[in-house]
Amino acid sequence: MTAALTAALDVVIVNWNAGEQLRACLASLAASEGAEHLRVVVVDNASGDGSADGLDLPGLALTLLRNRENLGFARACNQGAALGSADAILFLNPDTEVSRDGIARARARLEAEPSTGIVGARLVDEAGQTHRTCARHPTGPSLIAHTLFLDRLLPGRVRPHFLLDWDHAETRDVDAVMGAFLMIRRPLFARLGGFDERFFVYWEDADLCARASAAGFAVCHVAEAEIRHRGQGTTGAVKDRRLFYFLRAQALYAHKHHGRATALAVLAAALAVNLPVRLGRALVRGAPGDAGAVIRAGRMLVTALPGLLTRGGR
Repeated sequence: MTAALTAALDVVIVNWNAGEQLRACLASLAASEGAEHLRVVVVDNASGDGSADGLDLPGLALTLLRNRENLGFARACNQGAALGSADAILFLNPDTEVSRDGIARARARLEAEPSTGIVGARLVDEAGQTHRTCARHPTGPSLIAHTLFLDRLLPGRVRPHFLLDWDHAETRDVDAVMGAFLMIRRPLFARLGGFDERFFVYWEDADLCARASAAGFAVCHVAEAEIRHRGQGTTGAVKDRRLFYFLRAQALYAHKHHGRATALAVLAAALAVNLPVRLGRALVRGAPGDAGAVIRAGRMLVTALPGLLTRGGR
Protein backbone atom coordinates (compact mmCIF):
# COMPACT_ATOMS: atom_id res chain seq x y z
CA MET A 1 0.00 0.00 0.00
CA THR A 2 1.29 3.44 -0.91
CA ALA A 3 2.19 5.68 2.03
CA ALA A 4 1.04 9.29 2.10
CA LEU A 5 2.68 12.38 3.52
CA THR A 6 0.13 14.33 5.54
CA ALA A 7 2.20 16.86 7.51
CA ALA A 8 4.53 19.68 6.48
CA LEU A 9 8.14 18.71 5.84
CA ASP A 10 11.09 20.99 5.18
CA VAL A 11 13.44 19.65 2.50
CA VAL A 12 16.92 21.16 2.31
CA ILE A 13 19.03 20.56 -0.78
CA VAL A 14 22.57 21.94 -0.98
CA ASN A 15 23.60 22.49 -4.58
CA TRP A 16 27.06 22.92 -6.01
CA ASN A 17 27.31 22.49 -9.78
CA ALA A 18 24.89 19.57 -9.81
CA GLY A 19 23.77 20.27 -13.36
CA GLU A 20 20.63 18.49 -14.51
CA GLN A 21 20.73 16.22 -11.47
CA LEU A 22 19.19 18.96 -9.35
CA ARG A 23 16.27 19.36 -11.74
CA ALA A 24 15.69 15.61 -11.78
CA CYS A 25 15.72 15.60 -7.98
CA LEU A 26 13.16 18.42 -7.80
CA ALA A 27 10.97 16.76 -10.42
CA SER A 28 10.91 13.59 -8.33
CA LEU A 29 9.87 15.62 -5.29
CA ALA A 30 7.07 17.27 -7.26
CA ALA A 31 5.83 13.83 -8.33
CA SER A 32 5.97 12.27 -4.87
CA GLU A 33 3.00 11.48 -2.65
CA GLY A 34 2.07 14.51 -0.56
CA ALA A 35 4.22 16.92 -2.56
CA GLU A 36 1.88 19.71 -1.48
CA HIS A 37 3.23 19.32 2.07
CA LEU A 38 6.87 19.78 1.06
CA ARG A 39 8.64 23.08 1.63
CA VAL A 40 11.84 22.86 -0.38
CA VAL A 41 14.86 25.10 0.16
CA VAL A 42 17.71 24.91 -2.33
CA VAL A 43 20.90 26.47 -0.99
CA ASP A 44 23.25 27.13 -3.87
CA ASN A 45 26.92 27.28 -2.92
CA ALA A 46 28.09 29.63 -5.69
CA SER A 47 27.55 27.19 -8.55
CA GLY A 48 29.05 28.23 -11.86
CA ASP A 49 27.10 25.88 -14.13
CA GLY A 50 23.70 27.57 -14.08
CA SER A 51 22.16 24.62 -12.23
CA ALA A 52 20.34 26.94 -9.81
CA ASP A 53 18.59 28.90 -12.54
CA GLY A 54 14.93 28.40 -13.49
CA LEU A 55 14.09 25.83 -10.83
CA ASP A 56 10.42 26.62 -10.24
CA LEU A 57 8.09 23.65 -10.69
CA PRO A 58 4.27 23.69 -10.61
CA GLY A 59 2.93 22.38 -7.33
CA LEU A 60 6.25 22.52 -5.49
CA ALA A 61 6.87 25.23 -2.88
CA LEU A 62 10.50 26.17 -3.45
CA THR A 63 12.83 28.80 -2.02
CA LEU A 64 16.27 29.46 -3.49
CA LEU A 65 19.09 30.86 -1.38
CA ARG A 66 22.23 31.82 -3.28
CA ASN A 67 25.56 32.06 -1.48
CA ARG A 68 28.24 34.24 -3.02
CA GLU A 69 30.87 31.66 -2.15
CA ASN A 70 30.97 27.97 -1.40
CA LEU A 71 30.33 27.84 2.35
CA GLY A 72 30.46 24.06 2.57
CA PHE A 73 27.78 21.43 2.98
CA ALA A 74 27.26 21.62 6.75
CA ARG A 75 26.91 25.40 6.91
CA ALA A 76 24.61 25.48 3.89
CA CYS A 77 22.41 22.78 5.46
CA ASN A 78 22.07 24.92 8.56
CA GLN A 79 21.18 27.93 6.44
CA GLY A 80 18.43 25.99 4.68
CA ALA A 81 17.06 24.52 7.90
CA ALA A 82 16.81 28.00 9.43
CA LEU A 83 14.39 29.05 6.70
CA GLY A 84 11.83 26.38 7.62
CA SER A 85 9.53 25.69 10.53
CA ALA A 86 8.17 22.16 10.02
CA ASP A 87 8.53 19.59 12.81
CA ALA A 88 10.92 17.54 10.67
CA ILE A 89 13.69 18.36 8.22
CA LEU A 90 14.89 16.22 5.33
CA PHE A 91 18.43 16.85 4.09
CA LEU A 92 18.58 15.54 0.55
CA ASN A 93 21.44 15.46 -1.96
CA PRO A 94 20.83 16.87 -5.43
CA ASP A 95 22.05 13.61 -7.01
CA THR A 96 19.06 11.71 -5.61
CA GLU A 97 15.60 11.00 -6.97
CA VAL A 98 12.90 10.06 -4.49
CA SER A 99 10.41 7.28 -5.14
CA ARG A 100 6.73 8.13 -5.08
CA ASP A 101 6.23 7.11 -1.44
CA GLY A 102 9.82 7.07 -0.18
CA ILE A 103 9.61 10.30 1.81
CA ALA A 104 6.23 9.40 3.25
CA ARG A 105 7.49 6.02 4.47
CA ALA A 106 10.50 7.59 6.13
CA ARG A 107 8.35 10.26 7.80
CA ALA A 108 5.88 7.62 8.99
CA ARG A 109 8.68 5.76 10.78
CA LEU A 110 9.87 8.97 12.42
CA GLU A 111 6.38 9.77 13.65
CA ALA A 112 5.65 6.23 14.84
CA GLU A 113 8.72 5.93 17.08
CA PRO A 114 9.12 8.81 19.57
CA SER A 115 12.55 7.49 20.57
CA THR A 116 13.79 7.76 16.96
CA GLY A 117 15.44 11.06 16.17
CA ILE A 118 16.89 10.43 12.71
CA VAL A 119 15.85 8.20 9.83
CA GLY A 120 17.58 7.32 6.60
CA ALA A 121 16.40 5.60 3.44
CA ARG A 122 17.52 2.61 1.37
CA LEU A 123 19.66 4.14 -1.36
CA VAL A 124 19.80 2.32 -4.70
CA ASP A 125 21.74 2.88 -7.90
CA GLU A 126 20.37 3.15 -11.44
CA ALA A 127 20.24 -0.65 -11.71
CA GLY A 128 18.26 -0.95 -8.50
CA GLN A 129 21.16 -2.35 -6.50
CA THR A 130 21.15 -1.30 -2.85
CA HIS A 131 24.07 0.76 -1.56
CA ARG A 132 25.28 -0.39 1.85
CA THR A 133 25.45 3.05 3.36
CA CYS A 134 24.67 2.59 7.06
CA ALA A 135 27.73 2.89 9.23
CA ARG A 136 29.20 2.17 12.64
CA HIS A 137 30.25 4.82 15.15
CA PRO A 138 34.02 4.88 14.58
CA THR A 139 36.33 4.32 17.51
CA GLY A 140 39.75 5.92 17.77
CA PRO A 141 41.55 2.69 16.76
CA SER A 142 39.15 2.08 13.86
CA LEU A 143 39.74 5.58 12.47
CA ILE A 144 43.47 4.98 12.47
CA ALA A 145 43.08 1.48 11.03
CA HIS A 146 40.85 2.65 8.21
CA THR A 147 43.26 5.45 7.31
CA LEU A 148 45.94 2.76 7.04
CA PHE A 149 43.64 0.63 4.81
CA LEU A 150 43.76 -2.18 7.38
CA ASP A 151 40.06 -2.90 6.91
CA ARG A 152 40.97 -3.95 3.37
CA LEU A 153 44.22 -5.71 4.21
CA LEU A 154 42.82 -7.52 7.26
CA PRO A 155 39.08 -7.77 6.61
CA GLY A 156 38.61 -10.55 9.12
CA ARG A 157 40.17 -8.55 11.95
CA VAL A 158 39.30 -4.91 11.17
CA ARG A 159 35.64 -4.19 10.54
CA PRO A 160 34.82 -1.68 7.79
CA HIS A 161 33.19 1.64 8.59
CA PHE A 162 30.09 0.77 6.58
CA LEU A 163 27.89 -2.25 7.36
CA LEU A 164 28.93 -4.14 4.23
CA ASP A 165 27.98 -7.53 5.66
CA TRP A 166 24.32 -6.55 5.90
CA ASP A 167 22.11 -6.25 2.82
CA HIS A 168 20.07 -3.30 4.18
CA ALA A 169 16.89 -5.15 3.24
CA GLU A 170 15.09 -4.66 6.54
CA THR A 171 14.27 -1.67 8.70
CA ARG A 172 16.40 -1.48 11.83
CA ASP A 173 18.26 0.87 14.14
CA VAL A 174 21.85 1.60 13.17
CA ASP A 175 24.64 3.86 14.39
CA ALA A 176 24.61 6.23 11.42
CA VAL A 177 22.85 6.86 8.12
CA MET A 178 24.19 8.74 5.13
CA GLY A 179 23.52 12.45 4.70
CA ALA A 180 22.34 11.94 1.12
CA PHE A 181 18.91 11.30 2.72
CA LEU A 182 18.77 12.22 6.38
CA MET A 183 15.50 13.15 8.08
CA ILE A 184 15.61 14.54 11.61
CA ARG A 185 13.17 15.97 14.12
CA ARG A 186 13.54 19.76 14.14
CA PRO A 187 13.57 20.05 17.96
CA LEU A 188 16.43 17.55 18.08
CA PHE A 189 18.29 19.35 15.30
CA ALA A 190 17.96 22.60 17.24
CA ARG A 191 19.01 20.92 20.49
CA LEU A 192 22.16 19.59 18.82
CA GLY A 193 22.97 22.96 17.30
CA GLY A 194 22.57 21.65 13.76
CA PHE A 195 25.45 20.34 11.72
CA ASP A 196 28.93 21.15 12.99
CA GLU A 197 30.13 23.73 10.48
CA ARG A 198 33.76 22.81 10.95
CA PHE A 199 33.01 19.89 8.62
CA PHE A 200 33.11 21.55 5.20
CA VAL A 201 31.95 18.31 3.60
CA TYR A 202 32.08 14.62 4.65
CA TRP A 203 31.68 13.16 8.17
CA GLU A 204 29.15 15.81 9.20
CA ASP A 205 26.40 13.18 8.95
CA ALA A 206 28.32 10.67 11.10
CA ASP A 207 28.95 13.41 13.65
CA LEU A 208 25.28 14.42 13.78
CA CYS A 209 24.18 10.80 14.21
CA ALA A 210 26.73 10.25 16.97
CA ARG A 211 25.49 13.31 18.84
CA ALA A 212 21.86 12.25 18.41
CA SER A 213 22.70 8.83 19.85
CA ALA A 214 24.51 10.45 22.76
CA ALA A 215 21.38 12.51 23.41
CA GLY A 216 19.36 9.31 23.75
CA PHE A 217 17.73 9.13 20.32
CA ALA A 218 17.82 6.21 17.92
CA VAL A 219 18.93 6.38 14.30
CA CYS A 220 16.89 4.17 11.98
CA HIS A 221 17.43 2.80 8.48
CA VAL A 222 14.01 2.57 6.75
CA ALA A 223 14.30 -0.12 4.10
CA GLU A 224 10.81 0.58 2.71
CA ALA A 225 11.86 4.12 1.77
CA GLU A 226 13.68 3.59 -1.52
CA ILE A 227 15.66 6.50 -2.96
CA ARG A 228 17.78 6.51 -6.09
CA HIS A 229 21.26 7.86 -5.45
CA ARG A 230 24.01 8.41 -7.94
CA GLY A 231 26.83 9.13 -5.47
CA GLN A 232 29.67 11.65 -5.87
CA GLY A 233 27.38 13.43 -8.26
CA THR A 234 28.86 16.87 -7.63
CA THR A 235 32.38 16.15 -6.35
CA GLY A 236 33.68 13.72 -8.96
CA ALA A 237 35.30 16.53 -10.97
CA VAL A 238 37.39 17.85 -8.03
CA LYS A 239 39.30 14.80 -6.88
CA ASP A 240 42.03 16.74 -5.08
CA ARG A 241 39.67 18.80 -2.92
CA ARG A 242 37.39 15.80 -2.37
CA LEU A 243 40.28 13.76 -0.98
CA PHE A 244 41.56 16.67 1.11
CA TYR A 245 38.18 17.40 2.65
CA PHE A 246 37.60 13.73 3.41
CA LEU A 247 40.92 13.33 5.23
CA ARG A 248 40.49 16.68 6.98
CA ALA A 249 36.98 15.75 8.13
CA GLN A 250 38.20 12.36 9.35
CA ALA A 251 40.79 14.09 11.50
CA LEU A 252 38.18 16.58 12.75
CA TYR A 253 35.90 13.74 13.77
CA ALA A 254 38.78 12.00 15.53
CA HIS A 255 39.69 15.18 17.43
CA LYS A 256 36.10 15.94 18.41
CA HIS A 257 35.09 12.46 19.57
CA HIS A 258 38.37 10.82 20.58
CA GLY A 259 40.83 13.58 21.40
CA ARG A 260 43.86 15.34 20.01
CA ALA A 261 46.18 12.33 20.22
CA THR A 262 43.86 10.26 18.03
CA ALA A 263 43.59 13.11 15.53
CA LEU A 264 47.38 13.32 15.40
CA ALA A 265 47.62 9.58 14.76
CA VAL A 266 45.00 9.78 11.99
CA LEU A 267 46.84 12.66 10.33
CA ALA A 268 50.18 10.84 10.61
CA ALA A 269 48.63 7.75 9.03
CA ALA A 270 47.17 9.87 6.24
CA LEU A 271 50.45 11.59 5.41
CA ALA A 272 52.76 8.61 5.91
CA VAL A 273 50.65 5.83 4.41
CA ASN A 274 47.27 6.77 2.95
CA LEU A 275 48.41 9.45 0.53
CA PRO A 276 51.59 7.63 -0.58
CA VAL A 277 49.57 4.46 -1.26
CA ARG A 278 47.05 6.42 -3.30
CA LEU A 279 49.87 8.10 -5.21
CA GLY A 280 51.53 4.78 -5.92
CA ARG A 281 48.30 3.28 -7.21
CA ALA A 282 47.76 6.23 -9.52
CA LEU A 283 51.27 5.94 -10.93
CA VAL A 284 50.94 2.17 -11.44
CA ARG A 285 47.67 2.74 -13.32
CA GLY A 286 49.35 5.34 -15.48
CA ALA A 287 46.96 8.05 -14.30
CA PRO A 288 49.03 11.24 -13.97
CA GLY A 289 45.90 13.32 -13.39
CA ASP A 290 44.95 11.25 -10.35
CA ALA A 291 48.54 11.34 -9.10
CA GLY A 292 48.52 15.12 -9.32
CA ALA A 293 45.25 15.24 -7.41
CA VAL A 294 46.76 13.16 -4.59
CA ILE A 295 49.80 15.43 -4.39
CA ARG A 296 47.65 18.55 -4.26
CA ALA A 297 45.42 17.00 -1.60
CA GLY A 298 48.51 16.24 0.48
CA ARG A 299 49.73 19.82 0.20
CA MET A 300 46.34 21.14 1.31
CA LEU A 301 46.30 18.77 4.27
CA VAL A 302 49.77 19.89 5.38
CA THR A 303 48.65 23.51 5.16
CA ALA A 304 45.61 22.70 7.33
CA LEU A 305 47.62 20.91 10.03
CA PRO A 306 48.10 23.84 12.45
CA GLY A 307 44.37 24.52 12.72
CA LEU A 308 43.51 20.84 13.01
CA LEU A 309 45.97 20.15 15.79
CA THR A 310 45.75 23.34 17.83
CA ARG A 311 42.12 24.41 17.47
CA GLY A 312 40.31 21.27 16.39
CA GLY A 313 39.44 22.86 13.05
CA ARG A 314 38.06 26.08 14.50
